[in-house]
Parts: sequence; C-alpha cells; structure tokens
Amino acid sequence: MHVACPRCQATNRVPEDRVHDAPVCGRCGDPLLPAAPIVLDDASFDAFVARSELPVVVDFWAGWCGPCRMMAPQFDAAARELQGRAVLVKVDSDASPRTAGRFAIRSIPTLVKLEQGREVKRQAGVVQSSQIVAWAAG
Repeated sequence: MHVACPRCQATNRVPEDRVHDAPVCGRCGDPLLPAAPIVLDDASFDAFVARSELPVVVDFWAGWCGPCRMMAPQFDAAARELQGRAVLVKVDSDASPRTAGRFAIRSIPTLVKLEQGREVKRQAGVVQSSQIVAWAAG
C-alpha cells in the first residue's frame, strides 16, 4: 500500500503485513504512521490525502472552540487505537479556510472520513474516542 509521509509528503510503499511495524519514510526518516494525529493545512492537505491509501479521518477544529479542545484528547486516543488502520489528521479551520470551505465546514468540531480522497461520511459535534474508532471503522 502507498502511504504519504506527514513531514515531506513523499509517497512510500509499505507492505500491508508491515504496516504495524512502525514504518519510516524512505526520504526523511520520520514515522509514516504516528500514534498521534497529523497536523495538515491548506498547503499540505491535498498532497497528503492524495498519496495515502489508508482511510483518512479529518478533525476540523479551531483553537478558540471549547468543544474542539474537549474532543482533542479523545481524537488523540483514537489515533493511537487506529494506528495502521487509518490516518487521523487535524485541520485548523481558521488557519486553513480553503480546505474547510471545500468541505463546507459549518460547525466545529466536524469529523470527515475520506477514502481514496473522497468523502464517505461526516460527524459533527464532540464524540468519545470509542465512538471515533467505531465510526472510522464502519
């Protein structure tokens, strides 16, 4: 499978049976599938999503949003649990208005699940880590 590097956006080929072996980028050496959400912005979002064959779960949030801050630890926990099965990313909707606008984000926090770059479902509002894991797997 192909996985994009969160740091340099290089496309890396990772055998499916090695996805849980903490693969690193062949170009920069950073972890390809960290056990924490990856921060993306308008400049990096499309390149990263287009190069990843794993499902991508996006948390659209903003620093001033109380519910977003409440959900942040839940999203972090879900990233640890889903490591190797999905890539969890965070996009600050204020700092990345082009990406937030393209997905018509009207309320935050909003989760969007992408498969091969296409939106397959979304969830608005604060959810617990177990709910995020079940939602992402479904």
